[in-house]
Amino acid sequence: MVVELQTNVQARYNGQSEPVVNDFTLMVATKNGSGSQTSNEVLIRSLFRMGIPVGAKNLFPSNIKGLPTWYSIRASKDGYVARRAVSEIAVAMNELTAAEDIQNLPPGGVCILPKEWKWGQRREDIVYYEVPVKETVAAAAVPADFRDRISNMVYVGVCAQLFSISLDIIRQALLDTFGGKEKPAMMNFGVVERAYNWAAENLEKVDPFRFEPMNETAGKILISGNEAAALGSLFGGMTVAAWYPITPSTSVIDGVLDYRHLRRDPDTGKETVAIVQAEDELAAVGMIIGAGWAGARALTATSGPGISLMAEFVGLAYFAEIPCVIWDITRTGPSTGLPTRTSQGDLLFLYTLSHGDTRHIVLLPASVGECFEFGWRAFDLADTIQTPVFVMSDLDLGMNIWMSDPFAYPEEPIKPGKVLRQEELEAFISEHGEWYRYKDYDSDGIAYRTLPGTDHPRAAYFTRGTGHNEKAAYSERSEDWVNNLIRLHNKFKTASELIPQPVTDYDASKSIGIITYGSNDPAVEEARDLLAADGLETNYLRIRALPLTQDVIDFVLNHKRVYIVENNFDGQMHQILRMEIPQDNRHMVSLALGDTLPMTAQWIQAQITRLERQPVQEK
Repeated sequence: MVVELQTNVQARYNGQSEPVVNDFTLMVATKNGSGSQTSNEVLIRSLFRMGIPVGAKNLFPSNIKGLPTWYSIRASKDGYVARRAVSEIAVAMNELTAAEDIQNLPPGGVCILPKEWKWGQRREDIVYYEVPVKETVAAAAVPADFRDRISNMVYVGVCAQLFSISLDIIRQALLDTFGGKEKPAMMNFGVVERAYNWAAENLEKVDPFRFEPMNETAGKILISGNEAAALGSLFGGMTVAAWYPITPSTSVIDGVLDYRHLRRDPDTGKETVAIVQAEDELAAVGMIIGAGWAGARALTATSGPGISLMAEFVGLAYFAEIPCVIWDITRTGPSTGLPTRTSQGDLLFLYTLSHGDTRHIVLLPASVGECFEFGWRAFDLADTIQTPVFVMSDLDLGMNIWMSDPFAYPEEPIKPGKVLRQEELEAFISEHGEWYRYKDYDSDGIAYRTLPGTDHPRAAYFTRGTGHNEKAAYSERSEDWVNNLIRLHNKFKTASELIPQPVTDYDASKSIGIITYGSNDPAVEEARDLLAADGLETNYLRIRALPLTQDVIDFVLNHKRVYIVENNFDGQMHQILRMEIPQDNRHMVSLALGDTLPMTAQWIQAQITRLERQPVQEK
């Protein structure tokens, strides 16, 4: 009877009985701290080794242990990696959330759960597979101290057998996950193998889902955005990192610690990067500003609450014109908010941080590849413009694992900017008859600087966060103040030509445009395909940095309607666009979600489809 019922379920899946291959999402529900991260990573790496494009999203609580965590693994034969709101398969390993997890399954979905629960098969439109978790772990003779954490390998083995992942692939993925360490990998593999064999002998597969090998991941890597940021920063010549731990940015510095051996002096073997854990975020940013003033390439990584503490110091660096780099891995606010959920809610804050007339460069990576690139490029911009540079990533991009092409070694030489060493300063004074720290000699707003210790009698100057004239002398004269702000404004205009330019897909025949930035990009790209399949063609521009460039302004003005897609509640990029594009901008429509989760293509498609049936009106 059960088999008969489940066969009917399969036939009803989207009205078809054909296999569903490499195009579904598997969601694992467990408790935080139960060791499921390792099991999930093994599944991801296995699919990646099979050549299947894969995307992963980890939804975890902000406590250390015990609360629910969900991990979704999306396989997409078409290469889509954005989050999907619906998962066809639920591995329900948390009894506290199982009812909701099962209820969220679509008709024809699959539920895998422990047999020990004696849950019963309460929905008639899904497939149940019950697995003896404790019995399987006990039979594998796992040491008692490891049983709780290793029990999640049972669902790895069951999923491998049900959905056609070979044990050899799983074994290799375990070795990848454990860094080639044979002993822990094989202890885990023993549980996987036993669960696989039990499933083969005891479960009759009646669902349509399975994985098949492809060749779409050849030559690619798996890496998180924070790890990529650390590598890019090291390749960019970073010599100082100071930080205070805060979710979700801590793994940026973890990455620096893991890869700092790449910066060892080849002659002495000594490391050339100083890494300091400060007592708080205020101290951390003070350290990197001091290091930047002394000529080091200095970085800190934090999140929204840390940025709040850094505001006054950042204003000093902006006005005194000291280079440094600040990575903001954003999370959900206001206040402490939801520390382990994703958001793009810091955008306006970063752009105008500090008090007074202030604008900052903000880089907006959309991929782990750009996290690496902006890791080194941010230092060049900071040194060239002589200013703090923010890189705004987010929890989704920073902490989740993404596919990527291998990173390209920076071909451009390091750009130290307008630094006058001893001989250069002598030549400069010989040519100009003077050198003043805050004078614009090149009409680009960027002055020349010296570094502390430069052996020249004219090299010294006062570094001031208070009013000063072009000679770095204290001044409260209105004309000196205004002249300095004019120069800083011109410097900001120069920056707009040097920052990463937007990525644009434009066809003049299309009247609808979409603008986004950061980790929304995969969802927007997929949504455009869904819209096009329904006959709605769109143009696309992805902003990669602030300040706005002329390309962004032109894109806005060249469309009948422009949708600004972003993952915050207030539509902050929409506000910036309306603020800085003074022309009639009622055709700009904010699509701001801010629901604490990574963006989905289906939400974007639904919103644009609905709004395209309405006349243009100001929001």
